[in-house]
Amino acid sequence: MKKLFVFCLTLFSLCLNAQTDGCNCCTEKHQEFDFWEGSWETFTPDGKLAGTNEIDKIQDKCILRENWTSAKSGYTGTSYNFYNVQTKQWEQIWIDNQGQSLHLKGNRKGNQMILNSEAMKDRKGNTVYNRVTWTKNDDGTVRQLWESSSNQKGWKIVFDGLYKKGKAK
Repeated sequence: MKKLFVFCLTLFSLCLNAQTDGCNCCTEKHQEFDFWEGSWETFTPDGKLAGTNEIDKIQDKCILRENWTSAKSGYTGTSYNFYNVQTKQWEQIWIDNQGQSLHLKGNRKGNQMILNSEAMKDRKGNTVYNRVTWTKNDDGTVRQLWESSSNQKGWKIVFDGLYKKGKAK
C-alpha cells in the first residue's frame, strides 16, 4: 500500500509540473531563437543574393528547422535547432547535400544566439573551431556571421549573411 501511495504521489507531482497547454516546448527558453523563424532571402555584405532560407517550428514547437537553398545551383542544407533541457543550452545539427555536417552548442546573449563547435578536423586534417552568431536587428533583419579559427583566438569570416523577410523556396 505504501508503494502504491508513493507511486500515486509521484505521478500526481509529474502531472502538476507538466505544461497545462500540452506544449512542452512553449517555454521562454525554447522560444529564444524564434526571431529566426520565417521565410528569408539572404544577402552577402555586397548586396548579392546568397540564397533563400525557410525556418519553421516542427515537432510540437520543439525544433526550429532550417531549409537552406544557395543562390549558386546545387547546394542545399538543413539544420535542426533545439533547446536541450538537460544541458541548458541550444544545439544545432547541420547536414548538407555535400555530405558535410556541423554540430554547434551555445546560448542566447542579449539579441544574439551564439553557437560554437568543439574542435574538429577540416578537409585537410587541420583542427578548426566554428562560431556562428545570429543577431536580431531592430529593423527585423537577422545577421548570421559564421567564423572559424584554428586556436579560438584569431577568427576568420566563413559566411556573413543578412536575412531579409522574403520568398524562400
